[in-house]
Amino acid sequence: MKITVIGAGNVGATAALRIAEKQLSKEVVLIDIVEGIPQGKALDMYESGPVALFDTCVFGSNDYKDSANSDIVLITAGLARKPGMSREDLLMKNATIIRDVTTQVMKYSANPIIIMVSNPLDVMTYVALTASGLPKERVIGMAGVLDTARFRSFIAEALDVSMQDINAFVLGGHGDSMVPVVKYTNVAGIPLTELMPQEKIDQLVERTKNGGIEIVNHLKTGSAFYAPAASAVEMIEAIVKDRKRVLPCTTCVDGQYGIDNVFCGVPVKLGKNGVEQIFEIDLSESELKALQVSAALVDENCKSLATLLA
Repeated sequence: MKITVIGAGNVGATAALRIAEKQLSKEVVLIDIVEGIPQGKALDMYESGPVALFDTCVFGSNDYKDSANSDIVLITAGLARKPGMSREDLLMKNATIIRDVTTQVMKYSANPIIIMVSNPLDVMTYVALTASGLPKERVIGMAGVLDTARFRSFIAEALDVSMQDINAFVLGGHGDSMVPVVKYTNVAGIPLTELMPQEKIDQLVERTKNGGIEIVNHLKTGSAFYAPAASAVEMIEAIVKDRKRVLPCTTCVDGQYGIDNVFCGVPVKLGKNGVEQIFEIDLSESELKALQVSAALVDENCKSLATLLA
């Protein structure tokens, strides 16, 4: 197993370290266009091995040749959001970056699984699929795992209970149109609606939708990276260990939920082959409509890139 992380910024470097510490691969390659950055960070990570007790080789490079024969490629490259900037503001700039990155990856790896973290995430996953020519099951976006983690953490904080006992799904696009599904949210099996009033639930749903920009506004010069990295690595672990985890991920939805050929966050089974199954769960009329609206926004943005990707 060989895992390559593209982008040695905060998300990529944090993810690479988590992968090494979990020993999900014998070799982790960290690639970035800035000379010295991936090399220095990779060496620093490797030198933490005797203390953190891992033997993973972490290697930094500016050359995509070093990603050759990767089984999994995690793409975190691109521009980060700044205060007042939506994910959609990043659309054209990051689409160009992701197209070029994916093209380079495919020169040296024949059949990798690509996991996308770069924003706007759903659209960038589409760009990677188009540029790679891979089967749709092998190009996956990280969005839902992160959004669900935020929702779960906010619920745990509000109820003063363990995060481990909270189950939830956040579906749809990774942005303002995401759909936290309250119907499937529970604490150790107890429906959330029995534990807090609707007004409080609505507040947590809204905070989840704005979870990313809340952190951006605090940091001012960057965006979230600890939780995104942890979310991506959870997906990688499910694939590496063929765990068949059921997680909300961005995948190409083909007819389910009345959505056709659009990248959207839905519950999927993750295993060694990538997305092995899409689960079509029973949504309320309002939730289903919200999911379809979210997918339509993604589809509109994808179509706006037709010339770029031609």
